[in-house]
Amino acid sequence: MNKDSPIEVSVVTEYLPRQSEPLKQQFAFAYHITISNHGNKAAQLVSRHWIITDGNEATQEVQGLGVVGEQPMINPGESYRYTSGVILETEIGTMSGTYHMLCETGVSFDAPIPTFLLAVPNAIN
Repeated sequence: MNKDSPIEVSVVTEYLPRQSEPLKQQFAFAYHITISNHGNKAAQLVSRHWIITDGNEATQEVQGLGVVGEQPMINPGESYRYTSGVILETEIGTMSGTYHMLCETGVSFDAPIPTFLLAVPNAIN
């Protein structure tokens, strides 16, 4: 957990071979996110900012309101979970970013999303 944020973000990734087309350089991945509130005040996830980098170091940024169509309020001691996905042109890539949060006291802050790896099984030895 980041010492400056009461919000902890953990990620589990998976390669989706049925949605991928390697011959067309399309590698599909799902990421399962858990956002936990370790603070003592409720906080709402207002928006997201992703930095997605593929194996060729091509970077794209994605910004938008909420996640999967929601702007969840996360109470102290609770977690919010969701799954989303991304398609890369390479077998390997990374994602990182921030969630912009609004505390119930009206104070806003950014919760960091740690860099995580997206990789086709056996792509890294």
